[in-house]
Amino acid sequence: MHIDWWTLGLQTINALVLVWLLAHFLFKPVANIVTERQRVAAALMNDAAAAKDVALNDQKQAAAELAGLAQQHAQLLAAASTEAAALKASLEQAAHADADRLRAAAQAEIDTMRRDAAQADADRATRFALDIAARLLDRLPQQARVAGFIEGLAGELAKLSPDAQAQLATDGGALRLIAPRSLQPDEIDACRIALARVLGREPPLQVTVDASVLAGLELEAPHAIVRNSLRNDLSHLKTELLAHDAIRA
Repeated sequence: MHIDWWTLGLQTINALVLVWLLAHFLFKPVANIVTERQRVAAALMNDAAAAKDVALNDQKQAAAELAGLAQQHAQLLAAASTEAAALKASLEQAAHADADRLRAAAQAEIDTMRRDAAQADADRATRFALDIAARLLDRLPQQARVAGFIEGLAGELAKLSPDAQAQLATDGGALRLIAPRSLQPDEIDACRIALARVLGREPPLQVTVDASVLAGLELEAPHAIVRNSLRNDLSHLKTELLAHDAIRA
């Protein structure tokens, strides 16, 4: 075999030139492109990791805010429930108070009606008693309407305090003597004598006729009133009847 060293050398030189050309114009740009792409890929990966971290942080923050909202919602519900319970209790209390006031007002109205009815019954009974007494007195002698009450009037006068009696005895004005009819002179004298036994002097008397007295005598002075009459007895009876009805009610 014959080797052509010049041909081999030229081919070697051609191979070296080809390798240098490839290394300078192909391998190095490709390597730079690969390196740049690796750098870009790494940057993208870093950006993606950062975005992932941001997303995770946002997710955690959103979860925390959601938990806070849920807690706030629960607190608002609890507060609303408490307020509703307080409002319910207040309304129930107000309703009970209104009912109590209505019952009290109704009871007061019933009591008033009962008192009015009792008063009306007592008034009717008093008028009826007065009518009966007047009819009965019409059958009695006129003297009986006065004579039987003179000593009783003196007795009622004696029940006054000593100071009141002394004031009546020293009072210069006339005492007003109320009778159911006009008095005869002897009846007026009998009244003066009976009153003088109590007062120590015969007082001046001013006789006034009032048929509503029915029977008896009444004595009025500026500082005292003494009654011994059928009208006064009926008035006391009426008061006792009303008091008895009030206690029974």
